[in-house]
Amino acid sequence: MHTYRNLYPEIYDFANLHAAFVAARRAKRGRSAVVAFSQRVEDELFRLQSALQSHSYRPGAYRNFYIHEPKRRKISAAPFCDRVIHHALVRVIEPIFERRFIHDSYACRVGKGTHRALDRCTQWVRQYRYVLQCDVAKFFPTIDHAILENILAHTLADRQVMWLCTTIIASGVGVLDSEREPRWLPGDDLFAPLRPQGLPIGNLTSQFWANIYLNELDQFVKRTLKCRAYLRYADDFLLFSDDKPTLHAWHTELRAFAAERLRLHLHAHKCQVYPTASGVPFLGFRHYGSHRRLKREGVVRFGRRLRAMQRAFTAGEISREKIGERIQSWCAHAAHGNTYRLRNRMLRQAVFTSPAKP
Repeated sequence: MHTYRNLYPEIYDFANLHAAFVAARRAKRGRSAVVAFSQRVEDELFRLQSALQSHSYRPGAYRNFYIHEPKRRKISAAPFCDRVIHHALVRVIEPIFERRFIHDSYACRVGKGTHRALDRCTQWVRQYRYVLQCDVAKFFPTIDHAILENILAHTLADRQVMWLCTTIIASGVGVLDSEREPRWLPGDDLFAPLRPQGLPIGNLTSQFWANIYLNELDQFVKRTLKCRAYLRYADDFLLFSDDKPTLHAWHTELRAFAAERLRLHLHAHKCQVYPTASGVPFLGFRHYGSHRRLKREGVVRFGRRLRAMQRAFTAGEISREKIGERIQSWCAHAAHGNTYRLRNRMLRQAVFTSPAKP
């Protein structure tokens, strides 16, 4: 396997830092930290450049909050200057690892994404009789730092780049401790749950490193299990076959590989084999051979959001334009299924009462 050296100067190159700043501020221009950084952008970038050159860079504290859709998740937001560093690092090393990823990995990759993953899933539902659906339990909180660093070091022979990677990885220690339960794998000693674990959900680097981490699983499925019809989006993945016993055998091997090589635990109840004719739930849709429908919980969530927007509009807390943007965004997503009547029915029922004039 080819290794890469002398990458570090590319990361702190001023042009790369400036491009990273532009990417990091995208869709966040109005935030106070972004405004303050933008007003002194050259000074701030030279400061970051100096910190990287001297190895004095230290990540700042995370700001933590929770989101509740589709399920409760802890999001950890790094300071804006750290996000610039994350973009600068990923801009340099992402092309190296991108060449190693399989074709059917769809999360957080240029030219991939949710809708391409939906199309691939529907294609294989039409071709195969059975599917093995798998999900990693508490994926981001249980990513093992030592294993991740070892995977990175196999490709990145530049010790300075590895210093920056390990510095950012270590900044997440303890952030997600409350999101996981102590767990022992076969052969573990008493102190195994104290191993440094977890990548903050919210970092660009975390999303990128998650793909690198699970690429080990992807390669195992393609090279060892020889599964031709496999796709993964983040920590959700599907294996298709016309032979049910083969899928059950693969399930056993996958569970062992994930535990022994990656220290990951596959959900006991969410991992199952079933006929594709019954519909395959994936990325918010249920896929059938002839059509694709939104899952009920997604429809219920949007109904709640629609009612919340109605109340906010009546109270004068949200503009008509903002409501239009949100509804159009959901409709564009829902249109990837057979949802024409559903969209019409939900929007006809939504009545927005103008705010009362003072």
